[in-house]
Amino acid sequence: MNISPDKAEEALQAIQRMTHKTRHAITSGGTYITLIVTGAVWLIGFIGTQFLPREISGLLWAGLSLLGTFLGILLGHRMGGRLRSPATAAMVKRVALFWLLLICFALAVIAVAWPLEGKQATMLVILFIMLGQMAMGLLFSFSSVWWTLPITALALVGYFLFPGIFYLWMGILGGGGMIALGLYIHSRW
Repeated sequence: MNISPDKAEEALQAIQRMTHKTRHAITSGGTYITLIVTGAVWLIGFIGTQFLPREISGLLWAGLSLLGTFLGILLGHRMGGRLRSPATAAMVKRVALFWLLLICFALAVIAVAWPLEGKQATMLVILFIMLGQMAMGLLFSFSSVWWTLPITALALVGYFLFPGIFYLWMGILGGGGMIALGLYIHSRW
């Protein structure tokens, strides 16, 4: 199959337009906010887990999770108000149901694998979160999938190679990486 230079140029321009539209949709859809909020929760939560007693770090995670969920819903609703349509509302319901079911499956896997030590349970949760983020990326845009792979790889490296500082590793590289990526997407895309 031979393609003329004009057809190839036209196809390349269409790909570039789609890439620009996808990046614009990711930025205006508030993906960067989700990354920054989640990254802040991970940064504070994991560093707290590394250095605080287990009881206090558990309370810290509970508070951070509630605050992060509240901020995510609030900011997502504010950003989404500009983009809302009946199709978007239906998609939001399906996404929420997906995350609810994924949480149920994660809890089932943890229950089956129980008893686990803290880092094992944490690693399973991280893997399920990254799987969910990857699924969302594949659903909405291939360009928003790539960041889950390095975060997952960093988590596995920290888990297997640096178990003594795993939580610190995840706070700085996982949480900090998400914050940096969110800021990059917001400023550059």
